[in-house]
Amino acid sequence: MDMNDAVKGLAALAQESRLGVFRLLVRCGAEGMAAGDIARHLDIAANTLSTHLGILANAGLVQSRREGRSIIYSADYDGTRRLLAFLMEDCCQGRPEVCAPILESVLPGCCGTETHGGNDEASAH
Repeated sequence: MDMNDAVKGLAALAQESRLGVFRLLVRCGAEGMAAGDIARHLDIAANTLSTHLGILANAGLVQSRREGRSIIYSADYDGTRRLLAFLMEDCCQGRPEVCAPILESVLPGCCGTETHGGNDEASAH
């Protein structure tokens, strides 16, 4: 990820409604949620939600798929992981063991830390 992509991702999240949408979709997991359900759950007008979802998708943080007549949105875990890794790539002044306990729980394998037992469930999202 380059600096421009990181700024785009952070800018997308730097708005209350978009951050709420993103957090809701993270909680929903891979199953995601239909756009209408997101709008009702967060009390956001459909046209406003559409704009927010477009910004989040353009930033690589949300993805969509069609199921029948519905469009289902879900968090883009690969895009989210790239953004988090970019933010943390130079952590601890070259001493990843300082950050390892925190990073291992959030980003297995980040910054030179290794997952235990080869189980890397986070990358399966």
